[in-house]
Amino acid sequence: MNNDTIFALSSAHGKSGVAVVRISGDNLSSLFERIINKQEFEPRHAYFTNFRDDNTDLIDQCIAIFFNAPYSFTGEDVIEIYSHGAPAVINKIFDFLREHNCRIATRGEFSRRAFYNNKMDLSDIDGLVALLDAQTDKQRQNALKSLTGKDSTIYKNWREKMIEISAYSAAILDYDSDDLPKDIDKKILSQTKELLKEIKESMAGYRASRAIQNGFNIALIGETNVGKSSIFNKLVGSNRAIVSDIAGTTRDVVSMQIDIDGYLVNLSDTAGIRNATDTIERIGIERTHEETRNADLVIHVYNSVPKTINENEITVINKSDLLKTKNAKNIIYTSVKNGEGFDKLLESIKTKMHYLMGGSESRLAINERTHELLNDTVRELENATTKYDGNYDIFAEHVRRAADSIGKILGVITTNEIADATFSRLCLGK
Repeated sequence: MNNDTIFALSSAHGKSGVAVVRISGDNLSSLFERIINKQEFEPRHAYFTNFRDDNTDLIDQCIAIFFNAPYSFTGEDVIEIYSHGAPAVINKIFDFLREHNCRIATRGEFSRRAFYNNKMDLSDIDGLVALLDAQTDKQRQNALKSLTGKDSTIYKNWREKMIEISAYSAAILDYDSDDLPKDIDKKILSQTKELLKEIKESMAGYRASRAIQNGFNIALIGETNVGKSSIFNKLVGSNRAIVSDIAGTTRDVVSMQIDIDGYLVNLSDTAGIRNATDTIERIGIERTHEETRNADLVIHVYNSVPKTINENEITVINKSDLLKTKNAKNIIYTSVKNGEGFDKLLESIKTKMHYLMGGSESRLAINERTHELLNDTVRELENATTKYDGNYDIFAEHVRRAADSIGKILGVITTNEIADATFSRLCLGK
């Protein structure tokens, strides 16, 4: 890591009422004194200043705060300037900083410095990335678990246990049994199996965690002309899908993201299922089948009571205003014409979602990177418990490798490629 003084716009780009420019580096006291035009100042105090360039021309009236190392986001000295959000003002501030030996930060460089200065680990960074991408309340809650260190605490605890088990298993080879705790071989084997079980149980929440981060996939399926597009438009609150009495109007998947009970939902209207002769419609039906396979929840729409009902789906009979009887069990009757049944349909979706999430709020916030490394961890612990055959040298090696995988999640044991992939997802001001 270099010692350049870096800066970036931490607030949104474009015209705004207030812009935040963040600066990080070593020994920034003199730069801060220059910005506020004072010889003495208190860290973490806000100073109103007529910010001037080297020709004493006024740049802007700003608020500036100095965060002294190591009590800052990056662990270095940090200056934050709160200016008006006009692009001309921001560009002028940037020109001033360049003239004072500062350079524009690369993507994620502030967080990279926080990582190398032990202010954050990679699990915390994953949480920050997820928080910046959060669109719904559940995504916000899930991201904060990682960002505030709750996930890191679990990973660190697992890793410490693995290191201890590995150390004891290696000691079995080097020390006399009288010098070791009684039945230590049985104890470390039991501890490893318990640890393996705990990690597997935590990984069971991956699908739910992925659904929170990327969106819960709901597909509307059914035969042609049952009103899927009308239901889709009603749920999303706009005429997003074309509605027509002509069968086979929807020939491709029409999707939209909506917020249901704090969850991001990817709702898809699909092509009606029938024996199509039209090539384009056949492609649309193939995509319907693919969308069904990838769905976390399916809403199956009919015009009459089906012979069988799939318990894993929500069964809907649409156009209920045309029906004389509506008493079939486990079926929701809807009518776009008079609005009947949509409150019940929405409640059913919420109930199914919460059931399928299965208490995901209490589990780890697992992304693809951590899921892959946890799979490596499980594989190594399984090898330790099943393939060591009394050889504790092999046992110790497998447990050590498992600890290394957890270390990569935290960034304790990592490579530049892992760090680069993580930090590159962040914006310039982070």
